[in-house]
Amino acid sequence: MMRIRAVTLVGSLLGAIGGASAATLLIERDEERVSFETSELLARPDARQIPIPSDVGYGTSASYRAIPLSALLSHLPPSPGRTLETVARDGYAAQIPMELAYQDAPGAARAWLAIDPDDAPWPALPGKQASAGPFYIVWERPEASGIPTKYWTYQVTTLRYVPSPASRWPGLAVEASLPGDHPARIGQQAYVTQCLPCHTLNGGGSSTVGPDLNIPMNPTQYFQPAALRRYLREPASVRRWPDQKMPGFTPRQLSETELDALIEYLAHMAKRSPD
Repeated sequence: MMRIRAVTLVGSLLGAIGGASAATLLIERDEERVSFETSELLARPDARQIPIPSDVGYGTSASYRAIPLSALLSHLPPSPGRTLETVARDGYAAQIPMELAYQDAPGAARAWLAIDPDDAPWPALPGKQASAGPFYIVWERPEASGIPTKYWTYQVTTLRYVPSPASRWPGLAVEASLPGDHPARIGQQAYVTQCLPCHTLNGGGSSTVGPDLNIPMNPTQYFQPAALRRYLREPASVRRWPDQKMPGFTPRQLSETELDALIEYLAHMAKRSPD
């Protein structure tokens, strides 16, 4: 059972009201797929309680019944050169490098699949009406490998092996003639990590949680530079709307150097819009 400080009572109330329903997790490799039920995953011999001192989803310390992500993926190993795409109920889709998904060296960051138990469902996420269930990618020692918060995918339904973003969506790429150390190239990687899970760009991407960032216009074309920086740090300080999902990026999540590079990338891509 997961225990979260200050929200355990909420979780208990939610369980008393309705309880979680059994869920199915899919792993996909091209046309092949395997599936796992909640009860099946909880009964695995490698399932154990994992303490998470700084949980990204709930914003506090937590403990989850979980299994090593690498062990789960071994049931349908990836093809060479693939990336792990974690797909959530709302369409959020993070692209996790396979070497991180399989990493299990002592002292390094390690990914786990946390499982929402049927008999003691997790509480709602802060500011949301649903929990992080049915499945949630959590990380031990994320600071050891610089794991970005975008790799903590909650409400997971599917794990699939896909080509790398650069080969899958060529429209994300900067002009080939740019020098290797050009800030826009660094910004492209920041975009793939931080923005691609929710947005498409030039139609490239598998999530439409947010709008396309280059069609019909690029943010650098309708934001003043200072406003764009402020918007990326704290969206609600610039504009508000009823179903606001856009999170801000703290300096810890996106350094000033990375933020500069991301804006440079967006400005560069404004010139490469198919519109």
